[in-house]
Amino acid sequence: MPSSPFMRPPDPEQHFEVGDIVEVFCDHDKGGQRLRGWLKGIVVQVDSKMVAVQFRSNVFLTDGWMVPDHILWYPQNSPHLRMPERRSGKDLPRAEL
Repeated sequence: MPSSPFMRPPDPEQHFEVGDIVEVFCDHDKGGQRLRGWLKGIVVQVDSKMVAVQFRSNVFLTDGWMVPDHILWYPQNSPHLRMPERRSGKDLPRAEL
């Protein structure tokens, strides 16, 4: 198959896979209040440029609209998308051990 021209070679490695648990910096509900901070979600779709993350709680766009399907899309290299930070075992509540 002939190769097509491109400005930059595509990155063959994707950082995220469907099913990964990730943290996203977004507007969301917590305890009846709207916060802007890190929220855990699950990756539901990945392509070469974008990652779709679904949440259990309500999430909002930056202009204030609630997202009805609880799915936000982020670029693969977004600073607002990361793998969850690991906490040491002694910092975890008993329910999470």
